[in-house]
Amino acid sequence: MKYSEQLRYGANIADWRQGIDVERLRRERQEKARKGLRDHGVAAFLATRSDNTRYLVGLRGPEFQPALWYTLFPAESEPIVFHHAGWLPIYPQEAPWVKEWRLARAWLSRGPGEEASRLEAERFAREVKQELVAKGIENEKLALLGFDGLAQQALRDVGVTVVDGWPIMLDITKTKTVDEISCLKMAFDATDAGWYRTQELLKPGSIDVDVSAEAMLAAHKAGAEETPAGHLRSGIISFDRAFAGTGRIINYGDLVYGSYCQVKYMGYNTCYYRTFSVGKEPDAKVKSWYSELVDRLNNVIEAIKPGGSTAEAAAHFAPASKWGYKEEAELLTLEIGHGIGLYNYGYPIVNRQWSLDHPQEFEVGMTLAVEGREGVPGEGGVRLEDAVVITENGAELLDRWPRDEILVSPRG
Repeated sequence: MKYSEQLRYGANIADWRQGIDVERLRRERQEKARKGLRDHGVAAFLATRSDNTRYLVGLRGPEFQPALWYTLFPAESEPIVFHHAGWLPIYPQEAPWVKEWRLARAWLSRGPGEEASRLEAERFAREVKQELVAKGIENEKLALLGFDGLAQQALRDVGVTVVDGWPIMLDITKTKTVDEISCLKMAFDATDAGWYRTQELLKPGSIDVDVSAEAMLAAHKAGAEETPAGHLRSGIISFDRAFAGTGRIINYGDLVYGSYCQVKYMGYNTCYYRTFSVGKEPDAKVKSWYSELVDRLNNVIEAIKPGGSTAEAAAHFAPASKWGYKEEAELLTLEIGHGIGLYNYGYPIVNRQWSLDHPQEFEVGMTLAVEGREGVPGEGGVRLEDAVVITENGAELLDRWPRDEILVSPRG
């Protein structure tokens, strides 16, 4: 496997060298978004949800309830940010690239009751319509991202033509800019500190949630902007991906796999699996599982190249029948390649369930995570997931934690 070029810098900002250029990051994302709207014949996005708003206007905000804040992003004029109580008074001075600010309307998942929620949605729709009129686009299509049915209906009731914005956004975000790719590299680099800590702490008698918590703390200290709980699955539950965070006591000889996903840098997500053997070298059977898995994912990754198709790559995944399943849906998200970035599971998707009959074309600048598993249900298993960026010469690995063999814990 070929590795992508390493970053020459860390998370700190300096005036003496070029690192991640956040102004260019915002500008190029907005340029892509405006072009995408024009290409689809749509006047503007109205977007909520942290990944959508981060992409369009480069802002953060409260996300403890859906649709607390949102942005109107036109193709031909400057965006308007409708921000939440407590954020609106202070955020404009922190984000001078946004020129227009308004108070957001939200109904807290209808917690106030149906009538109060409906009235608030009506206020929301009237205020959005007012801005559309001011920009001269009230009779054109508005692409919605992340809003509930109440918001959609309220906008229709005031005469706004709404369309589904998600296919447009998926198309816009399928390839990444140089700064987006660097953000992903930073997230994976920080996660490697978590893997190192995991390998140090996994031992007979350790508790899975304690180990994963320390691992995520290490990733945070290494520069991750956000860290999730971190998931470890071990022993007889290390094959099927069900419960994590169980508080299970790790036993001697256990297989343990970690899924350290959604470790973020500037909002860009990891999706990253590795497997460890606790206290001893894995036996021949387990090594055979892992060797088969590595070979399979290598074949998938080698088939990911510009102009190729997801069908060509998906053909290297194992069929569901290998494990006695009746249909490919029983492997969904288990043997798969999927787009990563601000969005997980964006374009493209690589699996036997869809790709063989509905192929997508690989393009330079796409970033994917590729994952698979081997083992026996109820006995144990191994997992591996890598991230790649597609270059002119094919797929290159973004992550660098050792992958060719199962690592033994604790570290010697």
